[in-house]
Amino acid sequence: MTAPVLILGATSDIGRAIAHCFAAQGYPLQLAARQRSRLELDKADLEIRYGVSVSVHEFDVLAVETHADFVQQLPQQPAIVICVVGLMPDQKECEQNLPLALKVMRTNYEGPAIVLSLFAQRFEQQGFGTLVGISSVAGERGRASNYFYGSAKAGFTAFLSGLRHRLAQSGVQVLTVLPGYVNTRMTEGMKLPSLLTAEPQEVANAIFTAIAKKKDVIYVRPIWRWIMVVIRSIPESLFKRLSL
Repeated sequence: MTAPVLILGATSDIGRAIAHCFAAQGYPLQLAARQRSRLELDKADLEIRYGVSVSVHEFDVLAVETHADFVQQLPQQPAIVICVVGLMPDQKECEQNLPLALKVMRTNYEGPAIVLSLFAQRFEQQGFGTLVGISSVAGERGRASNYFYGSAKAGFTAFLSGLRHRLAQSGVQVLTVLPGYVNTRMTEGMKLPSLLTAEPQEVANAIFTAIAKKKDVIYVRPIWRWIMVVIRSIPESLFKRLSL
């Protein structure tokens, strides 16, 4: 029997798109989110639509003290773990509300890093498996407009890079996904340029292909790779005068 794909943050738009992408290819699924009840309709839809097995699980990325039990209590060990968890409130709100700023940093870095570390230990012992983390181009250079979110994603990107280096000889794949703008509830109300904005299904398809091709790092829309090369190369003295 095929080992399942575990999606952490499965109630998100990207998480749902990933679930449909893998289910369409016959993969059984484990869907995890903070409110398990919100996953029941997805479970029924996926099982009926694709004829695959789907289980749902309670998972709070901030409750890191529960992560070990969460991993231990899964009914079957997954072969692929995809962390889609994220939080991106307004930067100004974070500046005025430090508990919110802390939540942003813990949601985007601390929690995902801890839970993926636990799966990494298991995958390393068995000699195979795939770990996927959705990070962000916002982590490639700090900007005034989103540096709480961006700094957390920078930490997560560095974590995934280090984890990939550690597991390079173990047979375990670690994939870093850098989507750029994505048309989701998290970006609702933002004016996003269509050329740079992916749809959730586009992200899901890119992840599926990247896993199959054993990729390490992907920009969902390749143009972002070159945009970030330019942004990273701007001298700090000039960068400080730009509005980004």
